[in-house]
Amino acid sequence: MKKIAVLFSGKGTNFAYLAEHLHHKDLEIAVALTNNPEAEGIAIAKAHGIPLEIIDPKAYESREAYDAAVVERLHLYTPELTVLAGFMRILTPVFTEQIRAINLHPSLLPRHKGLHAIEKSFEDNFDEGGVSVHWVTSELDGGKMIVQKRIPKAGHDLQSYTEAVKRIEKEALSEAILALLK
Repeated sequence: MKKIAVLFSGKGTNFAYLAEHLHHKDLEIAVALTNNPEAEGIAIAKAHGIPLEIIDPKAYESREAYDAAVVERLHLYTPELTVLAGFMRILTPVFTEQIRAINLHPSLLPRHKGLHAIEKSFEDNFDEGGVSVHWVTSELDGGKMIVQKRIPKAGHDLQSYTEAVKRIEKEALSEAILALLK
């Protein structure tokens, strides 16, 4: 069974979806890793018996030193693919040049890179928004596209648009992972 690593920073809703729908079915989540000792997603890893690594960036003198620690830990689990699912860090080449990773981003890239993408997408002049799954590179949200899913913005307020984006995130991420692990 192919192995993945999942990196998250917060609630872990996309991690939870992967754990519930793909883990021990289509793949094995070999490790979940977070940079946030208070992340709600920690409970998800424990509930599913998934090995968990908590690596707090405050313990490292630089981004590069932190990324080196993450890379070292990931190598212990030998994942074929690393999935960034709400991992809120800008990664350095120390990570991006050693780890085969994909990222989920809540906008139709290249529009709205970085933070607050859902709000920016909702407020822009385009008729639709959506999500992107792309390869992780040293350029923030700049890697080659793997999957994009679109939704119309008509009839939505910000809350319902945010909910719609969150729904299709899970589909896009699962689709990309399964296609890459074939």
